[in-house]
Amino acid sequence: MRWTLKPKPDSIILETLQKELQVDPFVATLLVQRGIETYDQAKRFFRPTFAELHDPFLMKDMDKAVARIEAALLKNENILVFGDYDVDGTTSVALMSSYLRTKSDRIATYIPDRYDEGYGISYKGIDFAHDNKFSLIIALDCGVKAIDKIAYAAQKGIDFIICDHHRPGIELPKAIAILDPKRDDCDYPFKELCGCGVGFKLIQALSSKDGKTPEDLGEYLDLVATAIGADIVPIVGENRALAYFGLQVINTNPRPGIKAIIEQIKKDVLTITDVVFIVAPRINAAGRMKHGNYAVTLLTETNEELAKEYAKEINDFNLDRRETDRRITEEALVQIVDQKEEDRLTTVVYHETWHKGVIGIVASRLIETYYRPTLVFTKSGEKLAASARSVKGFDVYNALEACAEHIEQFGGHKYAAGLTLDPKNYEAFKHAFEDEVSKTIDRSLLTPEIRVDMQIDLKDITPKFYRIISQFAPFGPGNMTPILMTENLRDSGYGKCVGEDDKHLRLTATQGIDKIVCIGFGLGDKCDLITDRKPFSAVYSIDENHWQGNVSLQLKLRDIR
Repeated sequence: MRWTLKPKPDSIILETLQKELQVDPFVATLLVQRGIETYDQAKRFFRPTFAELHDPFLMKDMDKAVARIEAALLKNENILVFGDYDVDGTTSVALMSSYLRTKSDRIATYIPDRYDEGYGISYKGIDFAHDNKFSLIIALDCGVKAIDKIAYAAQKGIDFIICDHHRPGIELPKAIAILDPKRDDCDYPFKELCGCGVGFKLIQALSSKDGKTPEDLGEYLDLVATAIGADIVPIVGENRALAYFGLQVINTNPRPGIKAIIEQIKKDVLTITDVVFIVAPRINAAGRMKHGNYAVTLLTETNEELAKEYAKEINDFNLDRRETDRRITEEALVQIVDQKEEDRLTTVVYHETWHKGVIGIVASRLIETYYRPTLVFTKSGEKLAASARSVKGFDVYNALEACAEHIEQFGGHKYAAGLTLDPKNYEAFKHAFEDEVSKTIDRSLLTPEIRVDMQIDLKDITPKFYRIISQFAPFGPGNMTPILMTENLRDSGYGKCVGEDDKHLRLTATQGIDKIVCIGFGLGDKCDLITDRKPFSAVYSIDENHWQGNVSLQLKLRDIR
């Protein structure tokens, strides 16, 4: 594990902010590292307001989208709300359809089948729309590259409005409106919305015609916050405000579907991390194991008892998903050893029976053992399909592009991609991918990195310090949980390995007269570093330990040495 200490901020900026806010230098350092350098920026950071949400009509084509939807509502047209099968897609469809149903009873939803239709807009979906007399499709979290499919829809007399957040190609589809802040010709001030965020901007624009403000749309923000967390978009700017208010809704008055999930997990207050690791996987499991329609049904249900039934069904899918990805991960790890590929620079594994819905998760799990670019293949019809995952700093999309002669189709981005190829090309691709990575990767990237915000002593970790950094939440890309480092620590003498197979490490760290309890999940193999009161350094985040009604601060260790 590499520890990289972030550079200290400019001392003048630091001192000025410290005086303006009347905070200690540690809090000021963490703020400046996050781009917060003035009193006003700090005020917006700690107390987001709806005023930070931009005018939706600043987005290219928003006026066209609103005009077309208003016309469809006026003429009683059938409107189909179409979205991808992942969390961002299903929350987007739930948001848009539930809003439009307050205006019309001619609204239906469509989620493509992950296995039969694949990602994004499908010909089968367009045929469904045509057969059922839908004249307008609103596509969410997909569509910005679907040039041929939108042309096909136009031939059948179906108009498209696209709400997407992926980077467009050189040519845009001929849709009525394309809402995508990443369009080169779009001057919208915030570029990092998720698909559900773009959908929210559209209902914000539509509702403004009725004199409503963003505050009046609070009931939809639990969906937006869930999508922001699940899609790992930067939680800065407009996303921070949407996530902040969305979490308030999740924790006070969530829709019945999300409330039913929360009741299953029995947690009083959810953070964005809980949304990412507890709520989102359950919603995602529907599309992975069965069909994304189950997620939309849960998220749009208004009856609490029915929502509980649907949530139980989705929880069962998630349990099935967890067991499936655990089994496949074990099989893949055995395959790597059997084929003597432990020392390669890439992981490429394949079995024809592996479940296509979980191979992306398995790729991420394999990186936990072998930290290197990873592809997991399975059989999909007559072809092989794979999910690719990368390590921080290495562009797996570019590496796949260099191997394009062996691939039939691929798409994605720097750290995650998908591809298909002919089975006869598998071995040639595997060799070419290893060769390309070996030529282009910086070897240091094959060691996991922990980026450390700053060094601190135990005496500086006070309840007040923790209270302030807790208000940095919601955490996520662009505003990660503060990671701190302390040197010259010693165990009090009672440190030990705990848990199944002694997997975890628990100790009380001391530094002079100061001491604090530490828990290191997965650090059981480092137990010998703390024995006999040997000095050690630690990197960690701070959190609260709740035990028998008592609350105390503890360090959540990331690594020790």
